[in-house]
Amino acid sequence: MPVTDRFQQFTQELSQRVRAAQSAGMSQDEIKARAQEIGDWLAQAVNPRTPEQRLLKEMWQVANQQEQEAIASSLVKLVQREPGVDG
Repeated sequence: MPVTDRFQQFTQELSQRVRAAQSAGMSQDEIKARAQEIGDWLAQAVNPRTPEQRLLKEMWQVANQQEQEAIASSLVKLVQREPGVDG
């Protein structure tokens, strides 16, 4: 599978999760906070399967708390550009 297809699949899956959180009534700040918690867990417990996942894991591991918040927030914003996700 080409890298672009894998990345598109990743963003589509994340977009679906953000939509579900919004439908459940979570605020933007709550979604970002959960994204950061998930990032912590993924970086510690999950082996990356794609180059994109490896890059995100390595970025997360070298980032400080503020930088991790920025990464999580940026990922949420990125997938909110997907059709059907309000920002």
